[in-house]
Amino acid sequence: MIRWAVMYAGRVQGVGFRATASSIARDRPVSGWVRNEPDGRVRLEAQGAEEAVREFLSVVSETFGGRIVSLDVTVMDVIEGEQGFRVRR
Repeated sequence: MIRWAVMYAGRVQGVGFRATASSIARDRPVSGWVRNEPDGRVRLEAQGAEEAVREFLSVVSETFGGRIVSLDVTVMDVIEGEQGFRVRR
C-alpha cells in the first residue's frame, strides 16, 4: 500500500477536475480525496496498491494533460481503514 499527494498546477479549477478525478477513481481500487486549493491548484491524495495508484494518476494526467502545467508528488503515510474516494470542499 502507498499513499501519494499530488498538487496539480495550471488551468485545473473550473474545468471539472474534481468530479472527473472522482469518477475515474470509482472504477479503480483506490481511496482518497481531491479538493481545490485557494492558490488555484488542485490537491489529490490517492491510496492503494502502487500499480493501482500509478494507473489512476496516469489516467487523471492524460485526461487533463493540456491543462496541467506542473505537478508535484509527495509520499504520504497510509491512512488505515480509509475507504472510497471523495471530493472535499
